[in-house]
Amino acid sequence: MTTSFSALKKARTSSFDKLNSQLQKMGSPNTNKGDDRFWKPEVDKAGNGYAVIRFLPAPSGEDMPFVRAWDHGFQGPGGWYIENSLTTLGQDDPVSEYNSKLWNSGHDEDKETARKQKRRLSYTANIYIVQDSANPSREGQVYLYKFGKKIFDKLNDAMNPQFADEDPINPFDFWEGADFKLKIRQVEGYRNYDKSEFSSVAPLSDSSGTAVAEETLEEVWGKEHSLSDIVDPKNFKSYNELKAKLYKVLGLDGSKHAPSSTAEDDNTAMDFTPKFKEQSAPVTVASPSPTMQTADDSSDADDSLDFFKSLAED
Repeated sequence: MTTSFSALKKARTSSFDKLNSQLQKMGSPNTNKGDDRFWKPEVDKAGNGYAVIRFLPAPSGEDMPFVRAWDHGFQGPGGWYIENSLTTLGQDDPVSEYNSKLWNSGHDEDKETARKQKRRLSYTANIYIVQDSANPSREGQVYLYKFGKKIFDKLNDAMNPQFADEDPINPFDFWEGADFKLKIRQVEGYRNYDKSEFSSVAPLSDSSGTAVAEETLEEVWGKEHSLSDIVDPKNFKSYNELKAKLYKVLGLDGSKHAPSSTAEDDNTAMDFTPKFKEQSAPVTVASPSPTMQTADDSSDADDSLDFFKSLAED
């Protein structure tokens, strides 16, 4: 980890190799509503938005310039389930276990239910706001930015270009990185980031195009927010707490929300109740390996989880 600004500048080449290695591994959350550390782009009535941001290096004392996390957001007969997934920490998670059982049941309707309850993957990084015409007061400020697989893939493509006439860049570098032009469109009811792109390689500059002075770069670096805090175990409920919440939301706890069934399908309903392990404390494993990976890992994290949370709080 880098703890001084001069060391940060000197270690850029080795940091690029280390970062790229981790990027490849990660390529194979927390709900932040009301958290003023986070920046979210604004869109117009048509669903279009534009901003220019710069991804920043790892904060002082931390190794990576981004973290990844999984969470769940879905509604059942007993209310909303909006929680961080313990798979972020490499631990067993009751929702993933339940979804795996549904996925492996052999019934298409169970697979569809599992899809609706699948994990949502997100990444979080520190960014510098170069241009935000919707909120100019944010320009020149440092925020956390939560994004999904689409933008992560663009970061990966910048570091690992596919064509011979493209040079790899480290998007998180102050001096030889590049601004990211975030272009948002509304496509078939969803936000689309396909047109977003990196500018040419250049030192970090302000909204007028003036390069930021070296001493100011150090100030920017010092204003970064901790990323390790986002995946700190203290921000995750225990396995048994999540299990109890899941049972309540799905109506499996014997409450009035429990789905009714006839005598002839009672046994079938019981078959789909997951065989949860009783845990007094989380058990850490080397890496999560859910059997339902097809339905669990392929989605982008988008703004819908925040929308779900707002519905749950209303």
